[in-house]
This record gives sequence, structure tokens and C-alpha cells, in this order.
Amino acid sequence: MSAATGDEKAIRRVVTSALVGASIEWYDFFLYGVVAGIVFNKLYFPGSDPVVSTLLAYTTFAVGFVTRPLGGVIFGHFGDKIGRKSMLILTLMIMGVATFLIGLVPTYAQIGIAAPILLLLLRVAQGIGLGGEWGGAVLMAYEYAPKEKRGFYASLPQIGLAIGLCMASGVVALLSFLLTDEQFLAWGWRIAFLLSGVMVVVGMYIRLHVQETPEFAAVKARNAELRIPFFDMLKRYPGNVLKGMGARYIDGVFFNIFGVFSINYLTSTLKISRTEALLGVMAAAVVMIFTIPFFGRLSDRLGRPKVYMWGSLITAVAAFPGFWLMTNSGGNVFLIWLAIIVPFGIFYASVYGPEAALFCDLFDAKVRYTGISFVYQFSGIFASGITPIIATALLKSGGGQPWQICMYVLFAGVVSAICAWLIGRSAPVVEPHADGRSYRASGAGR
Repeated sequence: MSAATGDEKAIRRVVTSALVGASIEWYDFFLYGVVAGIVFNKLYFPGSDPVVSTLLAYTTFAVGFVTRPLGGVIFGHFGDKIGRKSMLILTLMIMGVATFLIGLVPTYAQIGIAAPILLLLLRVAQGIGLGGEWGGAVLMAYEYAPKEKRGFYASLPQIGLAIGLCMASGVVALLSFLLTDEQFLAWGWRIAFLLSGVMVVVGMYIRLHVQETPEFAAVKARNAELRIPFFDMLKRYPGNVLKGMGARYIDGVFFNIFGVFSINYLTSTLKISRTEALLGVMAAAVVMIFTIPFFGRLSDRLGRPKVYMWGSLITAVAAFPGFWLMTNSGGNVFLIWLAIIVPFGIFYASVYGPEAALFCDLFDAKVRYTGISFVYQFSGIFASGITPIIATALLKSGGGQPWQICMYVLFAGVVSAICAWLIGRSAPVVEPHADGRSYRASGAGR
């Protein structure tokens, strides 16, 4: 079996493994973000000013993004030297254990300053785990897929983001609906974190039954592994690293505005119930399950840089009507859900769908795990991690109006569109087949 022949049975098995694991990892990671602005600000960062408490809670949320590049470099390094599969098993274990333990951390009222410190340390572990997970998951699908279908197959693990967000929002919404506010704050929210332990057992079983990718197996067969892939990546692909990080900007900003910050905005500013806000985000995530592979397949037909460039601009502009509709909804839940579902569930997928293959196209197999992990995770510090903090500050400076937030989103979209355009003008990456011949990777110059 080879990547060229694209054995359908092997591809399905690999994609299923990548998708299930990615869904669990994103559930763990996003669960923290969903809960940060509605629980952690009260139980772990209490204070007289609710804005300050929320900012502190979002700061620990951001720490997970700061540590993701560390996980990306560590697991990318060993993924490019030892193999993709073993790193995926290890990252899933780290992420699952950290999430489970978050559900057991006592509150500030119970153990004082130790509570937020423990929360912070476990968030660091989450960041390290996800930092290595994303690159390995998309690589397994990308490197197994036929080259003319890599956009589609690499987009399938990306659905894990939508499923993870849907599960995180859905579980918290269900608990919010079934329990009183007092019960939810006292113990109900912990159930969502403890469920991760069960999910990890299922994910581990599936991942233990897949094989290494043919492309990396070919690298091993030629003894072509690099001593330090990170340095080789910086030496040979500095331009691709910068362009990839710039392209990632709109992804991180838009997701965290609509998937994380909007929940706090709707509940605190517009006074929508927590359950209704969470259901709106969950509905957008359900739609995204179908739109992500659609845009991944479209990128195979039209070219990933082109789809990503236009997707960045359209997605960014969609923030304006989205927030306008929320603000002027008069509390109408269906209008609020529409304001979330269309920009987040449809337009955002035009970026996130082709993104994995776009980044994979930037590097050859010897440094690809390191390259895509570093690009995605390091840029996430600025694109994702600090976005809820920036949005909270902009909302306050705007007198409770969201238009400064929308301008920030537009700026991110323009930066990403320019970088995607530059990627499209670059020469494609050239790498050898297992037999020593060369081929052009299917992306950058397409």
C-alpha cells in the first residue's frame, strides 16, 4: 500500500483514528474556554470587579495557547524522527489526564491561591498535549491520501474541532439546563471535565490500531530523518513559516471571538441565558461538520491558497452583520443563533477546511510534523490565546458596543488574505519519492 494508490480501507481507518482523537482533544481544550468566562472567573479568580475576574480567567485560557508551540516543537521533533503514530498516542494521554484532573481541582474558597495555580499548571499540560496532537492528526490523513484529494482528506480531522466544540458546548448546555445555577457552579461543571477520562480510553483503543504513514515510512527507509528537524525547517523554509503564521491569523481570531468570547458577551452584555448562548455555538459547530469537508474538497479543485484567501476576507467581513444582528436582536434567540451560525458555521469553514493541507503543502515530509505544528501553534499565541482578552478590553473601551472587535477581526482577515496570496505565488515544495524521484507537492504554487 502506498500514498499514491490511496488504499481506501487504510485511509478510512486512519482518518477515523485522527478524527476521533482530534475530537476528544478539542473537546478537552475548548471545554476550558467555554467554562472560563462563566465558572472559573467566579470560583478561581474571585474579585470585586467582574471584568477583572473574567480577564484573569481568560488569561489562564491564553496560557494553553502559549504552551502549545512547546508541545508542537517537542512532539513535532520526535514525530519527524520516530513517527507520527506514537506521538499521537502520547499527546492524547497527556491531554485526557490533564482535563480529568481539572475536574477535581478544589476552588479558591477551599484551598486559596493554590487553586488557580493548579488550574494554570493543568492548562499548561493541556496546551502541550494539543500542541503535538493537531499536527500529527492532520498529517496521518494528509500523507495517506492520494495527492489530488489531500485537501479533502486533511480537512476530515479538522472536523474534530467542530465536534469537540459541539460536545463541549452541548455538555455544558445540558448541565446548565438540568441543574440550577447553584448546582452547576458547585459541582455540575466538573462532570464535563471528568467525562474526558471515558473518551480517552475509546480514543486510545482506536489509535493503537493504525499504521505509520507511507511517506514517513519512506523517509525512515532511506534513513533520511534529520537530527534536529526544527533547525532544518527554519533554514530551508523561513518564508513559508512566516506566511503560514500570517495566514493562520484569521482562523484563531475569528474562532475565539465567535466560539469563546461570544458566550460571555451574550450572557453578560446582552443578558441571554447561558444555555441559549451555548446552544447557538453548538448549532454552528454542527453546521461546520458538513461545511469543513466541503471547503476542503473545493481547495482540491480551485487551489488551497485561492480558497483560503477569499475565505479569509469573507469570514472577516461577516463579523459586522453577525454582531449587528446580535446587538439588535431584541433578545430574539433565533436571530442570535442565526448571527452565530452563518458567520461561524459556514464562512469560517472556508478557512478552517483547507487550512491543514495548505500548511502541509509548505513543507516536505522530513520536517512536515515540526513545520505545521510550529506554524499553527506558535501563531496561535497571538491569533487565538489573547483574543478573548483583547475582545473583552475592546468591548469595554467601546462602551459595550462590539464594533472595535469587528475592526480587529477585519484586520486579521486582511493579514491572512495577503499571506495566502503570497503562498499562492510561491514555488511548490519539491520532495523525493521513496525511489528517489522527485515530485512537486500540491499546494503552494497552485
